[in-house]
Amino acid sequence: MEDTPMAVRRLRATDLEQASAVCMASFMDAVAPSLSPLGVETFAGIVSMEGFADRMSDDNDMFVFETAGQVIGVAELAGGQHVATLFVAPGWQRQGVGRALMEALLECARSEVVTVRASLSSVPAYERYGFRISGEAGEYLGLVYQPMEQVNRR
Repeated sequence: MEDTPMAVRRLRATDLEQASAVCMASFMDAVAPSLSPLGVETFAGIVSMEGFADRMSDDNDMFVFETAGQVIGVAELAGGQHVATLFVAPGWQRQGVGRALMEALLECARSEVVTVRASLSSVPAYERYGFRISGEAGEYLGLVYQPMEQVNRR
């Protein structure tokens, strides 16, 4: 397995099914149990193949982490300043995949401050990436989040 190429690259239309599946698997494992059915439904729409496809034409930078032809991580930076998605497949977490994706996002940042609405269970991960809590927890269509930000040191 160590000889298998692993790389961060731009999301392609051919990645949409795998990207959606990675996000849903990670979300269902770590976040969904704490949310209402509305929150799960809202998230499913955001990371659906159609949701990703719609945002590919927006001002978003979208990346995947791939190994052996398999997408195992997905990240999206909206408008050059907001981390919209960062998910790593269960079984691949805490192995540097998320950090590599975050580095790719920060390279694209066009703002001094990068923000994220982190799921409550992901706050420790974002803290490891240098983000700090920037406000009170909130809710949007059933999704509970913690606003966080970091000064981009790029």
